[in-house]
Amino acid sequence: MPHSQNSAPRDSLAGVRLARGASPWLLPTVATAAVSLLRARRSGAAKAIAVPATALAAGMLWFFRDPEREIAQGRVISPADGVVQSIMPWKDGRTRVAIFMSPLNVHVNRAPLAGTVTSVEHIPGGFVPAFNKESENNERVVWHFDTELGDIEMVQIAGAVARRIVPYVPQGTKVEQGERIGLIRFGSRVDLYLPEGVQVAVEVGQKTVAGVTRIDRD
Repeated sequence: MPHSQNSAPRDSLAGVRLARGASPWLLPTVATAAVSLLRARRSGAAKAIAVPATALAAGMLWFFRDPEREIAQGRVISPADGVVQSIMPWKDGRTRVAIFMSPLNVHVNRAPLAGTVTSVEHIPGGFVPAFNKESENNERVVWHFDTELGDIEMVQIAGAVARRIVPYVPQGTKVEQGERIGLIRFGSRVDLYLPEGVQVAVEVGQKTVAGVTRIDRD
């Protein structure tokens, strides 16, 4: 498939596989660290800048890492690395599984099922912390997938730090289960809505790994 999980180009630096969309944040940080380190022997000011700049660059490399994953078997797998924040029955019979992503998690999100992306809608909003109930009104991108289980909705929600969501694939794209579909810079929250009748396999407080943790139960 043209959009398989391994086919899309992504950023890289010093052999580290990085998330697509990381360059605007990462390259200036790494450049500042490199210049300050080169000048540190001759300049006290550069030496003072070198330590925090290098630490920030290392942090950025960690934040934007994009490791390969052995995609798990199962009908529905986690779209995000993080911790299950809530599991809530919805009025229409679906169940919402909310996964909180901290700044230390991998920020690349993956398709929970194979199917066709039927819509990708950006909705403007606020930037309150993702663990706050009011975060449901935050800046977000709403995805719909046509799958073997019917319509599946997934919502990427920005937080207080994460103010940019970067979709990787457009409407009409056929995606494989576990394929990379987007990035939330610096973490936040991903909500996945399971269809009526689909039982949840995870628990509140459980850690999830995108493409690896199974969300539904047989």
